This record gives sequence, structure tokens and C-alpha cells, in this order.
Amino acid sequence: MCGITGWIDWRSNLLQHSDTLEAMTETLIARGPDAGGTWLSVHCALGHRRLAVMDPSNGSQPMVRYRGNDQYVIVYNGELYNAIELREELQRHDWKFSTSCDTEVLLIAYMHWGKACLDRLNGIFAFAVWDVQAEELFAARDRLGVKPFFFYENNSQFIFGSELKAILANPNARPIISADGLAEIFAIGPARTPGQGIYEGFSELKAGQCMTVSRAGKQIRTYWQLEAKPHEHSLEKTIEQVQSLLLDTMNRQMISDVPICTLLSGGLDSSALTAMAVQYYRDSAAQPLHTYSIDYVDNDKHFQSHAFQPSSDAPFIQLMTNKLSTIHHYLQFDTPELIEALHDATLARDLPGMADIDSSLLLFCREIKNDATVAISGEAADEIFGGYPWFHKEEALNAKQFPWSLATKFRSELLTDEMRNWIKPEQYVSKRFEEAAAEVPQLSGDAADLKAIRQMSYLNITRFMPTLLDRKDRMSMAAGLEVRVPFCDHRLVEYVFNIPWDYKTSGDREKGILRQALKGILPDEIIHRKKSPYPKTHNPAYLAAVRELMKEVLEDSSSPIFQIISRKKIEQLLSSSESSSLVPWFGQLMSGPQLYAYLYQVHVWLKHYRVTIA
Repeated sequence: MCGITGWIDWRSNLLQHSDTLEAMTETLIARGPDAGGTWLSVHCALGHRRLAVMDPSNGSQPMVRYRGNDQYVIVYNGELYNAIELREELQRHDWKFSTSCDTEVLLIAYMHWGKACLDRLNGIFAFAVWDVQAEELFAARDRLGVKPFFFYENNSQFIFGSELKAILANPNARPIISADGLAEIFAIGPARTPGQGIYEGFSELKAGQCMTVSRAGKQIRTYWQLEAKPHEHSLEKTIEQVQSLLLDTMNRQMISDVPICTLLSGGLDSSALTAMAVQYYRDSAAQPLHTYSIDYVDNDKHFQSHAFQPSSDAPFIQLMTNKLSTIHHYLQFDTPELIEALHDATLARDLPGMADIDSSLLLFCREIKNDATVAISGEAADEIFGGYPWFHKEEALNAKQFPWSLATKFRSELLTDEMRNWIKPEQYVSKRFEEAAAEVPQLSGDAADLKAIRQMSYLNITRFMPTLLDRKDRMSMAAGLEVRVPFCDHRLVEYVFNIPWDYKTSGDREKGILRQALKGILPDEIIHRKKSPYPKTHNPAYLAAVRELMKEVLEDSSSPIFQIISRKKIEQLLSSSESSSLVPWFGQLMSGPQLYAYLYQVHVWLKHYRVTIA
């Protein structure tokens, strides 16, 4: 995994601006701590930071290849899991390779097949290829949007980067935010509407999109999207196919020239991938697998079972590590560490994020990076297989709103009257929901209940899952750790999207089809375990600490946050016990303590990036 950035300017000579390109590239050094490089021409400049995973000795970028007199230059962030097959096919077409890295495979695939190469790729990626002769940039993002690609346009300029900070390092791009951007932060956030870059002139290439930039302008095309199709397999065949796709995906994603570990919570998803990774290592006579789990100081004293977190992870982790003989690392963090990392997590995401859910992951990844370069995560299984509570509640299925964000009115009341009237948060969220619902592919003849569950699946994959993928990418890459997400294999997502709901809930359980597919791979205790999300701290010291943070913000007369939120409302919350009993206002984990932490991250973001409100 790496960081990419670039700059096209049709009116300037970019050879005179190497210092700006270097500054843009250096903002991504955490994503690529192993090496860096730049490439400049008159109208196009490209930068790259590398985290070496495949063929560490070669594969430097930007990578240049020639075909006759035509020159092509690529910057690429990601992994191709079918690189071996693609290389073999290209070799049959007489292409020669000088490295074993997938960057060269991707570049030659583009040179051979052109833009149609995207249909052949299995992986997670964001890349840009500059065709020197044609003066044309081609850029693309993977089907599920695991890897990021932001861009900025202004007159004759086009600037892109893996993260917003790379674009902001160019003096031509400024962090100016208007009503829609503020509505994203204060009504949609920490999620983001697909394509939204928050600032004026900033956008993000959506998942499954590609783009061509030339003197004629910019063209964006969707090359992949979810489709509704009849499911023609029996239950038994469906179970077999899910297992087959998962095993094939894991075998592909275990290939690496550096050590791989897994994140193990003792839940169904991470346990399944860990069991498959152990089997892969046994088959390849490799070293024992290292596994990692996260917890918090005194959580054993303060944990209380409830609907969103029904059980503690520790007993199930122990069960799996004993069964699989992994070398397990229990990592534990305390409240002061979580508080301190809130600042770093904001800068890693370049935006306010999931509060301590972000900061704890950042700390987790930093510790793992001491021993490993690549980790496997069970992220995205709940969105794809229907694991969240809102998949199983009729009121959530029929509600005309995002089920992970039900507190828009409460959040709106935190704003000043002037700001609330300007950004209209409740109307904004309704508009974004209606846009998303209008995209949902349906089959003619489906009953209303089937349409509702298909809509819920689509919204989770295209609107909720990106928030968690953003979190995983930014926090892991801020630590120089590559995290792979096998459940995001597009073949698996396409297949599962069209599995009938009675199959998906086989055995009258959430994710029932996955549980069935994992029989014989996992012990029954794990297969029957009720879903429990990513762990958060239950220590009351955390609530006390984030309340203190907000008191400090209140005392900061220079804080721009009070141009947006009501100082009086925050003072009222701080002086009452209301915040400690708030139900989740985003997802399953962000409740009272996370409200203060999120507002603190807004404060950090506004000040650090010197955001201007239009």
C-alpha cells in the first residue's frame, strides 16, 4: 500500500514547481515510509510514497514504461490479488517484465488492454496513468472503494491525492467549506456522501469509477456497480459457493513478501479469516500465524452487556488462539492514550472521524506495525451479509432515513440558529437518503419486503461501509500498516447481494448463510456467538476526560467551532447528566462520550487546517 498524488496544469510549466510536488508527496510519508519518488513534465507532475509489500527490492514509483516512442507513467496504491494470472496472460502476448511487483503488471495491463483492463482486475486500488504522447491522465478506483482517490479542479488545474492533505499542500487548493460541506460534517458525519470532498472544488472518485483528464476536460465513467439478479442456486449450493469464494479470496490475499498477521476479536468474521490464514500457512509450511486483539484498561470491570454489545471478546479470543495455536498479542490501551490520539486520528483522516473508535484503531495499528507490515481484517462482513440490528427491525427497514443516523434532529439542535437555517441539516440528510434510495437496483416482481431488504443491503454497502473502510485505511496507513479486507472481494459482494433473505438468515440467525458456510472451519461456540461490534472503552474515566476536553474548547475564545455550534447548548450538556445516557447517534458505538470527542475533533480540524467558512 502506498500514497499517490499528482498535478496537471495546462497553462503552467510544472518543471518549475518541483518543490510543490515534493511537499505534496511528503504529506503521504506515513502511507509509504519505505521510499518515495516524483516525476515531472511540463504539464503533469506525479508523486508517490511506497510501503513495500511485493518485491521490496524493485517496483519503485512513479514507474515508467515505453511502447515504441509512446511513454506511460503510473502511480498506484493498492494490491492486485490476481497479478500472477494477469502477468502470465500478458507474457503470452509477448510482454516482458523486469520486476515481480503488481505495479508493473497494472501498467502493462493498461498499455495492452487500455481502459478495459479494469474489468480484469481483482484487488483494491487507486491509480493514475499519464499517457505522455496523448497528454491524457487515466485514473480509477477499486469497485468497493477500499482505496481513496480525492481530486480538486480549478480552471486549468487538476490536482489529486490519496488524502486531502496532499492536495492541500498545493497552494492553489484552499480548505474553503460551504453549506453542503458543513452539512456533511454536522449531519452526515462521520460518514460522507459518496463523491463528497467536503471543501469547495474538492471531490472524490466514487467506488467503481474511472476518470479521464485531458485538454478537452474531465470525463467520469462508472465501470462497476451492484446489480439485482435472480439467484438460481439452492441453499446447499449457495453455502458451498460462499465458502468457495471466501477460501479463494483468502488464498489470494495471503500472498506477500513480508509477514502477514490477522486482527482477531473472537467474532465470526475475524475468526473465520484467521482459521483460513492458519490453514494457508500450514499448507505452505510457513511460520505460525501472529494474531492481535484490542481492549481497554478496566473494561473487564465496567463492561455491561446490552443490545449493541452483548458479550466481551476475551473468552472467544482465547478459544480461537488455543484451537489454532496462533501467537497472540493482547494489546490494551488506557484513557489518556485514547484522548491523546484523538488529535492524531483527526489529522490521519483529515476530517473529524469516529472519535475514540478511530483513535483506538490508530493506536492498535501502531503497535501491530512494530511486528508486521500486512494485516487481515474482517471488516465489511456485516454490511454484506446483513449482520447489523437494523437489518432485522421492521421499523428500520421501513423508515425513510439512514438507520445508523437517527439523531439528526438532536444534532441539528447543537447548531447556532443562523447555521441551522443556512445548512438545513434535516433536509440535507433527507435529500441524500432519497438520492441513495433512488439508486437501488431492484428486480421487477419483488414483493415490498424483498425490496426493503435489498434497499437496506445497498445502503449499507454504498453508504455505511465506506465510513468504516475510510477509517480502516486512514488509521492503518497513518501507521504504515497495510490492512486487507477479504470480505470486500467484488465477486463475493456481487454474489451475496443477490442471495435471498431467507437464505442469508438461514437457521433464523443474522448472517446465517455465512455461519453455515463456516461449519467445519470454526468451532460451534464461535459460529453461534451473537454479533458484537468493534470494542470500545466502557471506562467512566473516558467520559470524564472528553468532557474536560470540551470544557477546554469552551475556554478557547479563538475556536472557530462556535461559529457553527451553540456554545449555550454545549454548556447545558456539560452541566447535565444527559450526555452519559444518550443512545447511539451514529452507528452502534457513538453515543454520549463520542459526541464530545467528535466535537473536539471538529475543533482540531477547523484550527489545524485553517478552514474558511464560505
